Amino acid sequence: MKTIQLGSTSLEVSRIAYGCMGLGGSWERTVPVSEETKREAVQAIRTALDQGINFFDHADIYRWGKSEEAFAAIWSEVPKLREKIMVQSKCGIVMPGARPGSTVGQFDFSYEYITRSVEGSLKRLQTNYLDVLLLHRPDPLVEPEEVARAFDVLHASGKVRYFGVSNHTAGQLRLLKKHLQQPLVANQLELSLLHLHLFDEGVVFNQEAMHGEGTLEYCRQHQITIQAWGPLKSGAVITGEEDPPSPAAQNVAHLIAELAQAKGVSAEAIALAWLLRHPAKIQPITGTTKPERIRAACEADQVELTRDEWYRLFIAGRGNRMP
Repeated sequence: MKTIQLGSTSLEVSRIAYGCMGLGGSWERTVPVSEETKREAVQAIRTALDQGINFFDHADIYRWGKSEEAFAAIWSEVPKLREKIMVQSKCGIVMPGARPGSTVGQFDFSYEYITRSVEGSLKRLQTNYLDVLLLHRPDPLVEPEEVARAFDVLHASGKVRYFGVSNHTAGQLRLLKKHLQQPLVANQLELSLLHLHLFDEGVVFNQEAMHGEGTLEYCRQHQITIQAWGPLKSGAVITGEEDPPSPAAQNVAHLIAELAQAKGVSAEAIALAWLLRHPAKIQPITGTTKPERIRAACEADQVELTRDEWYRLFIAGRGNRMP
């Protein structure tokens, strides 16, 4: 698989990343990780590795930490693998009941929460360091100085090599960067043919009631890799079945199927190739645990869409012609 440079780092990462949220079994907190769950995780990870994926995305909340725990089973299966792959995790979301006083879901970018979360991830992943740590969702109560202190300590101790964010706007990035010593190397955002606001914003600015935040352009200007979560919109771009139903989903699925047949590849490959075609060098994150679907997604690495094909898909997703 082709690689891209992650942000301003020297890391050469696979163009497609593997999202590990599906690993670990049940979302029920009290259900432990079984041996069967670990075997399924190893099978999925091996498939991703066989396809050339070397970048694996986690979060401390995925399956209440069980995704990280299940992932750690790969170390005994593939010797010396840790030095060959990049492991990323995220922190900042506090699940209801996760700690005393947290009666509702909330976000926390305090020094204590960030550092404690990393310690937990390292323990569950059975590794000494994370290649990348992302702040998961913007905390309205963020104190950038606290984030900076946490990043400084984690970086100086060797526990985190690089830092980034998820679901942050350009303005939120600017606020953090003002206080940080380390560069922000990634911004993980929801992006697909059925969630294309990031692209559409620049098209409809001054046409509709949008503010023109310019997050896409800001990330490109400052060498912040955009990672696309939900690139298949939970399969809706393939099946055309969206809740609530939408003509755009059906049109996108129909056109993807047409292009997939013409090019002799999977539908997943067309949907991800649409993201890979963008000059921002977006890194889609595929999250399926089924080996056949992992292989289908990775076919995107070999697909080249023309400008006309890209725009046909864009217009189908927008549900409207270009202005």
